[in-house]
Formats: sequence, C-alpha cells, structure tokens
Amino acid sequence: MNLRWRDVAAATGLLGADGSVRSTVFAEMSALAAATGAVNLGQGFPDVDGPAAVVRAAQDALAAGANQYPPGPGIPELRRAVAEHQRDRYGLTPDPDREVLVTAGATEALAAAVLALAGPGDEVLTLEPYYDAYAADIALAGARHTTAPLRATPQGFRVDLEALEAAFTDRTRLVLLNTPHNPTGAVLSREELEAVARLAVRHDAVVVTDEVYEHLVFDGLRHVPIATLPGMAERTLTISSAGKTYSFTGWKVGWVTGPAALVEAVRTVKQFLTYVNAAPLQPAVAFALGDPGVARWVRELAASLERRRDLLVEGLTAAGFGVVRPQGTYFVLADGRPLGHDDGTELCRRLPALAGVVAVPVGAFTRPGSTTDAELRSWVRLTFVKRDEVLREAVERLAALRPAG
Repeated sequence: MNLRWRDVAAATGLLGADGSVRSTVFAEMSALAAATGAVNLGQGFPDVDGPAAVVRAAQDALAAGANQYPPGPGIPELRRAVAEHQRDRYGLTPDPDREVLVTAGATEALAAAVLALAGPGDEVLTLEPYYDAYAADIALAGARHTTAPLRATPQGFRVDLEALEAAFTDRTRLVLLNTPHNPTGAVLSREELEAVARLAVRHDAVVVTDEVYEHLVFDGLRHVPIATLPGMAERTLTISSAGKTYSFTGWKVGWVTGPAALVEAVRTVKQFLTYVNAAPLQPAVAFALGDPGVARWVRELAASLERRRDLLVEGLTAAGFGVVRPQGTYFVLADGRPLGHDDGTELCRRLPALAGVVAVPVGAFTRPGSTTDAELRSWVRLTFVKRDEVLREAVERLAALRPAG
C-alpha cells in the first residue's frame, strides 16, 4: 500500500528508521525554549500585532455580518484590491474575476498549485535550502523534488547558475521559486531571475513563485516579480499573502494571480481543501491593500526590520559566528563552524544551555545527503522579527559564546 503520509514524512526528514514520525525541529526547539526560558529566535512570527486600523476593519466586518461562506474565489473587493496592488506596484494586470484567487494563506496556495500542476513522473525544481512545506507538497503530489543550490557569498546567498541549468530536465514541470527567500534572506537579482525564466521557457515549465516577503526588502533593493520579465506572465503563478506584510500571520489570507487557465487549475484543487476561508478577514485585507496609511506602516516595518537585522547580525558576528547579511525577510543564517560547532542541529539543542537562545538548524531546509546539506550542516537560522528589547537580550546572551581573548 502506498501511504502518501509516509512520503511526506520522509521528504521532510521526519520519518524515523523504525517507521515512526518525529516532531518537527520547530516544535522541538519551541518546547526547548519554553522549558529553559531561552529567548526563542527559532520561529518567525512577530511578537506585536499589525496596524490597528486593519484590526478595526476586521471587527467592523464581523459586526456587519460577514460570517458565512464567502464566494469560492474570494470576495470581489479583495480580488480587486489584489489586482490593483499588482498593477500599481509591478505593472501586472490580472483580471480580478478570472486571474485572482483568494486562499487560506500562501501555504494553501502553494499546496493547491503543486497538486494541480504536478504528479508522478514530473519534476518540481526548488532552490536549496527551501521552505520545508515545499518538500511536503511535492511528496503529496507524487512528483520528484529536484534542487539547485544557493551558496553563501560576500554579496549574500546567490544562485549557482551553472547548477541551476544542470538541474533542469525535460521532466521539469514546475519551478517553485521563493524570493525574497526563506531561510537565506536572499533577494534574487534580475540576472538570476532571467536565468530561471530562460530555462523555464526552454523546458516549457510553469513557475510558481512564493513572494510573501515582497515588501520586506532592505538596503535599497527592490523585489522584482518574475512574472514581469518578458515571456513569463503567461507561465507564472504569483503567490503572496497578508500575514508577513501586515504582521498578522495567524489570519491566513493569501492569494494567487496568473493566467486564467492556471488559476482555474489551482481553484479546482483549492475548493476541496478549505473550500473557502476567513470571511470577516477578507474585507480587512482588502482595506489594508488599498489604504495609504497602512502602506506607510508597511514601509516603516521594513525600515524597522532592517535596523533589527543589523542588531542581530552585529551580535552574531561579535559572538564569533560566520554570518551572511540577509537582504530581506525575517531571517539571518549563521555558521557555527568558526566557534567549533560542525553540526547545526546539535548546536541548536545545546544553545539554550550555552547562551540562553533558541535557533533552528538549516538542515531543516535541506535534503539529507545533498551537496547543500553538507555545505550548510553547521549553519543555523535565527529570526529578527522580535521587539528590540528581545533582540538586545538575545545578543547579550550570545556574547557568552565569544572565544576568550
């Protein structure tokens, strides 16, 4: 019997040799933080809420009776707001009635897209390291997961373009792209995006792009959706959500935009996953996407995250880690090897006792036995989407790791 859940557990590194399923490393590290009182920089969620005006919009929608099933594709107001956001920011012009779909966060959008467009015999290509849900989605579809590495450089993590070309085959059905990238914090350059686009066209692959951190970019950089490149709008599904942009990660309101035929394929699967979602939150997200005051709040959030990134990067560097400065997202990767730690998982298990801080190993985002897994075995991921005082406390504690002299 083919038990797909075992494929998912194996793809995400959770299937033990005895057939049991282990807890995720995220659950393990959060429990460790709770048990030890360590500062938890392992899980990437804000410790303060987003704009009060958006909360009020949700409250108003609840009071006005937006409590029953919304339309399957999402309420018209939100679909129009998403389409206008894509037009105003990127020059893309999706039809809100046929080319925009509201989902239960980006997580559902990604799963529905992979299930709709890939199956046994197909290959789905991701960058590595990768957000762990990608491997699970590919396993659920019964497709083969292939990867191309991101490598640490003085300019941040960058795509190995030769390895990327080698990773494409005639069976590459989907490219599951993530920029700004979790966990590395890389913002893919136009050259990198053009390489992906060229290869996707050559191999007739669809690109599914996860852009949930699209507004959280630093150092004067700008996020470029691959759908804006020549020849890509007709073969790209773009996914984003309200959670990261507005610091409401528990709301789970996401969306997919792209060609009508591809969006319809995703909707066909989505309707049998959650059917619909978050009726009173959809009007609030529509308000957030169109309100100038909320847009200012998002810009201030990005500036604040850039400052908090610098605080954590400087603290990690002073403690002796090798650090690659991220260009976006919530996360920074740090190498424990300069401190004598060759195994990131073991370092994370010891870090609460060593320094009173919790991180997660980058091995949670790599394929066991891959080249990237070996290269990043000693690396850990930490989040800086926490209040200043929390990060300052973490930095002070990390100083205990600094070698004497």
